Amino acid sequence: MHRDVAAVRIARAARAMAQAEVYGYAGLISASNTPMGRYAAAHYPEAVKKADQGFDAAGPLLPDKAGQIAAFRDRFRALTVRLDEVDRVGQSTPGLAQGTTLTGADLDTLAKGTKLLADISEDLDTLIADTVQMNTAIIDENTQRSDALRARSTEAFFALLAGGLLAIAAAAGFTYWLSTRKVSFPLGRLAESMRRLATGDLGADVAGQASRDEIGVMAQAVEVFKQAAIDKVAMEREAEAVRRQAEAERSRGEAQRAEAARHLADVVDGIGRGLDQLASGALTFRLSQSFAAEYEKLRIDFNGAMARLADTLGHVASNTSAIRSGTGEISTAADDLSRRTEQQAASLEETAAALDEITATVRKTSLSANRARDVVGTAKSGAEQSGEVVRRAVDAMTAIERSSSEIGQIIGVIDEIAFQTNLLALNAGVEAARAGDAGRGFAVVASEVRALAQRSADAAKEIKALITTSRDQVEQGVSLVGDTGQALERILGQVAELATIVTEIAASAQEQASGLDQINTAINQMDQVTQQNAAMVEESTAASHALSRETQELSDLVGRFQLGDSRGGASAAPVPARRSAAQPVAQLRTAGRGGAVRSAAAPTAARDADWQEF
Repeated sequence: MHRDVAAVRIARAARAMAQAEVYGYAGLISASNTPMGRYAAAHYPEAVKKADQGFDAAGPLLPDKAGQIAAFRDRFRALTVRLDEVDRVGQSTPGLAQGTTLTGADLDTLAKGTKLLADISEDLDTLIADTVQMNTAIIDENTQRSDALRARSTEAFFALLAGGLLAIAAAAGFTYWLSTRKVSFPLGRLAESMRRLATGDLGADVAGQASRDEIGVMAQAVEVFKQAAIDKVAMEREAEAVRRQAEAERSRGEAQRAEAARHLADVVDGIGRGLDQLASGALTFRLSQSFAAEYEKLRIDFNGAMARLADTLGHVASNTSAIRSGTGEISTAADDLSRRTEQQAASLEETAAALDEITATVRKTSLSANRARDVVGTAKSGAEQSGEVVRRAVDAMTAIERSSSEIGQIIGVIDEIAFQTNLLALNAGVEAARAGDAGRGFAVVASEVRALAQRSADAAKEIKALITTSRDQVEQGVSLVGDTGQALERILGQVAELATIVTEIAASAQEQASGLDQINTAINQMDQVTQQNAAMVEESTAASHALSRETQELSDLVGRFQLGDSRGGASAAPVPARRSAAQPVAQLRTAGRGGAVRSAAAPTAARDADWQEF
């Protein structure tokens, strides 16, 4: 009986495993917010739990197969981990039935989940087949055990019948009434019940169970056999029903998976062909073959996307020609503006250079005037100082003249002294001669003194002659110094007048330099602004040319697509850029340092026409 219960538990576990697989597949197909998705999410854990409980309950009932059942349970638990991953994929992403709302990441995730479920399905089908095989073996063993039990019941019945007959024969006389009432009749009914049970009639009533004698014990034993047979039949029927249901569930699941795989393969093939046509530029391709109901919206959305893309690219192709024409005109105008801006910048640059040279010349003139003013001032100061020196020289000459007169007087005194000394020496010589030998030494001294006096007189004469000559020269120098003083007075007046004129020239040159600095600053600012404008114009020109090239590239790219109308196919021919009628920029040259700017400019009428065109 326990083996029959174990078989039922194993069959229910197999059915729960098949249901878990079906729920996982339903979770992948349907979104989690749909009724099918919610049903699958709610019943998937219950199916896993039922399968696990079925294996746990069957193990203790079949000790001889507990190891094999535990292995089945472990295999299922390992598959449960992978099934949980499939369930998480189904819960975290929209189902395949959502169609075009699926993103590329969703499709990749669902593809991985489908591949994982396919691998799990093979392992799970193998596990279910193994459990069904073991369950079939258990049912076969139970059938054999039931047949053996039925045979033993029949043998026991005949043995009991034989024993009862012997007992009746031994006590026939004394116990005829007793055997008839208490033994024979109950045994007959019990034998009839056993016979009917042996033939498979489980509806037979077993009488005598209420008796407290051996007949009651036998009746109770027969009732046990009856209940065992009833339970066996019920279990066999339940096991068969479970097996049929599991087989039907498995067949239905396989059919659903095969159908879904076929539908998905059709969708993937159709979308793949459409993407291949899109990659080759054929936007006229449409998916004409209908998909399954859950994928039909995906086909409609794909066709709509192709139509909208073709229409958009058609408009792009039709507008590209106008864009190219506009960019060509913009490029031509930008080129003209760039050339004219460069011409203006060159003119301003040359003008600024000429003004720089003029300003430098005027500034140099101003500096020279300032230096001349300083030199004149210095010369005036020198002349004034020279006049003072001349006056002092005249005074010195006058003093020298007075000193020469005084020196002449002193020389006269010295000459007189020399004369007197000479007389005294002469007198001394006379006196020494008179003295004879005693005065000889005194005579020598007197001779020497006379010679010294003579030399002094000679020197005094020479000095007097020199002083006379010096006095004459001093008088001449005084006269010349006086003339020099008068000339210096005249020069001083002229230098003062020249200093006034040079000061006025320096002030005027300073004012001119200041004015030219302001003009030069303004011209330089205009030159900088013009240079900046030229740079901006060059950037605009480069941008317009780049836009023209990109527009042509866009036209070429659009031309690769087959749009199915007059706008598709090849791109329109490029619009030639309008030729500028502007004159070439004339070369500007500077005449030289401080020179004026000369330019070989175009005639005024042509230049006015150019700017009017601009």
